[in-house]
Amino acid sequence: MNADFLNNWQNNKTYFNALESFAKLSMLFSESEVPYIDYRLTENIFCKFFSAINDARSCTAYDARIGNLGIGIKTFILKNETSTEKIAEFNKLKKELDGVQGIDLAKKLAEFRNDRILFAQNTYGVKKGIYHIIGRDKGELKIFNTEYDCIDIEKIKLGNNKSNSFCFEDGKNEYFFNRSKSVLQKRFVVPSSNVHNIPVKILADPLSLLLKFIDEQREFISKEQILKKGEDYVILPLFSTKSGIVSEKSGLNQWNAGGRKRDPNEVYIPIPSDIHKDFREFFPPRDEHFSLELPDKQILSAKVCQAGNKALMSTHNADLGKWILRDVLRKKEGELVTMDDLNRYGIDSVRIINKHKEDSSGKKVYAIEFTTSEYESYSDFIEN
Repeated sequence: MNADFLNNWQNNKTYFNALESFAKLSMLFSESEVPYIDYRLTENIFCKFFSAINDARSCTAYDARIGNLGIGIKTFILKNETSTEKIAEFNKLKKELDGVQGIDLAKKLAEFRNDRILFAQNTYGVKKGIYHIIGRDKGELKIFNTEYDCIDIEKIKLGNNKSNSFCFEDGKNEYFFNRSKSVLQKRFVVPSSNVHNIPVKILADPLSLLLKFIDEQREFISKEQILKKGEDYVILPLFSTKSGIVSEKSGLNQWNAGGRKRDPNEVYIPIPSDIHKDFREFFPPRDEHFSLELPDKQILSAKVCQAGNKALMSTHNADLGKWILRDVLRKKEGELVTMDDLNRYGIDSVRIINKHKEDSSGKKVYAIEFTTSEYESYSDFIEN
């Protein structure tokens, strides 16, 4: 599948026709001669016409997957065949970057960036990554792929840095860091070959056209299904809602609790009491086993357990921990998980999705994916 996409992506005429059609509607949003197309829309179009898995909402390094190929989808305006775009944000790691200067800062940024790429690879079983670029230029779109590289820390060289800007390169790519926003950017350049150009003739009055189309198709239009919180999904924090941190002897560090000998992979995901109070029917009853689909499509047997139904665990309590602690977070046995670990990877919660179906054995099927909390700060998530 990876080779098929990499070798044949330019043959997908329906994909390019869809991009062109939406780009023609640019006058709905802008009077510029440069076609406008929203980045969320391009992600959805890409996933639809390449039958890709859409990971854009999971807050990890990749927006989509085809087999074990991870894809970052970028949509931006080109200026002289180039553009500098955000690739990572480190707001929750700002304290670790304050006061760091020069080559030490470049290496620290590279370490943080590489950790997030490896986290996504370990989570989804990605073997190779690429960026898929939709470049917006005057009167056309320029579509191309480029490598999704880790930063080569050993080859970092500093650029011409000033007080308000910091840049470095590693022999392959240029990177720029905005201290005030804690944002890392990368320079993208249109390659000399393997670029698909789409001329776009922007419609002068797209609104009238859309209104006419809607009126003609009214009886065939159905409301798009939207995931509803509490019915289709809930978000569970990977930290304690009582303290706002990852507890040392519970949750992801349950293996460190006393009372009995514990498996080094024993963990559970905390379920805040408000979840059961507000969404009583979301989870199966206590100790009823269900299937939990991981992002890489592995299936674990899981259940809700402990007093107050406060824990989501795998049926064999080491299975979930092996995946989270060893495969994804890459923690060594006996090493505690902390908020710094979660911040490093840009996640602090999981989304549990009710698939509204049963497996071949009659068990309900749920899925799990990493995400960030829906709150401005951890204090907003802490129970009163």
